[in-house]
Amino acid sequence: MKRSITIGIIIVVCFLLQSTVFHFLELAGVVPNLLLIVTMSFGLMRGRREGLLVGFFSGLLIDIFFGSILGPYAFIYMTLGYGNGFFHRIYYVEDVLLPMTMITLNDLIYNVIVYIVFFLMRNRLDFPTYFVDVILPEMIYTILITLFFYKILVRINLRLKRVKEAEQL
Repeated sequence: MKRSITIGIIIVVCFLLQSTVFHFLELAGVVPNLLLIVTMSFGLMRGRREGLLVGFFSGLLIDIFFGSILGPYAFIYMTLGYGNGFFHRIYYVEDVLLPMTMITLNDLIYNVIVYIVFFLMRNRLDFPTYFVDVILPEMIYTILITLFFYKILVRINLRLKRVKEAEQL
């Protein structure tokens, strides 16, 4: 129960930071995707189920507050969280290369899917401009924020594991 509440608080705090505070810290007109970092982190640290759930609720928040229809972002985040969960078995706390590689791939996949769903289907075919102006700056900014933010999530996850182990004794 404590884990669910803690993860819920993390999702809400990251959503608020991403949608308010980081808009004042825009670089090249983009903000880092904190909810994607949370989804990737919990998928790697806790497995497919946890990644799927965190991704679903992260995407649902975006759908509710910024989407015109309910579901696309929830499905994208949920799929990415579930996909990250496959790497749970090769994940080590000390390893930074795997999370950095995964956040890079996740951000690229996320933005390409957003482009296809929201732009390509509306006959906006200028992908190179979208890639240079939106995808690349957001990827770089998200990667830089991941270096700092990921360590916080790892500490929270380790503390949650210790609390769970203490409760089982």
